[in-house]
Amino acid sequence: MAHLTGGCQCGAVRYEWVERPAYSSVCYCRMCQKASGQPFMGLTGGRREHLTWTRGAPAIFRSSNLVERGFCKDCGTPLTYAFDGSGRISVAINSLDDPEAMPPEKQYGTESKVSWLDGIHALPAQRTDEWMAKDKAAQMVNNQRSG
Repeated sequence: MAHLTGGCQCGAVRYEWVERPAYSSVCYCRMCQKASGQPFMGLTGGRREHLTWTRGAPAIFRSSNLVERGFCKDCGTPLTYAFDGSGRISVAINSLDDPEAMPPEKQYGTESKVSWLDGIHALPAQRTDEWMAKDKAAQMVNNQRSG
């Protein structure tokens, strides 16, 4: 089995799943919306002992009396979700180096799903290299780090 790796944008926090995560989902609840700054948060996870921090460790914020969330204290990347007493931990799918490896299999918190999300696929779409001025694209330096 190929190990799944991931981390934050700046590279200060890195992790590896030593066993393939057991589940993958998206959550539309308001806490996940606020934690991610997005209309939903993609999460994949499994048993805590299967997740190893290979560089640094996330800072922790208790988003409720039952849940803690981890994030990079340097760049702010949302990284983890853990429900107290479950023995499980989830990482943000898009913090994986290969987010395509763990597509969501289930949806949670659908009562909070924003109404416009279902129609988003019909909006006009452009690739980054189509909308960004070529001179700006040539000047951009990507500060994201993986590995």
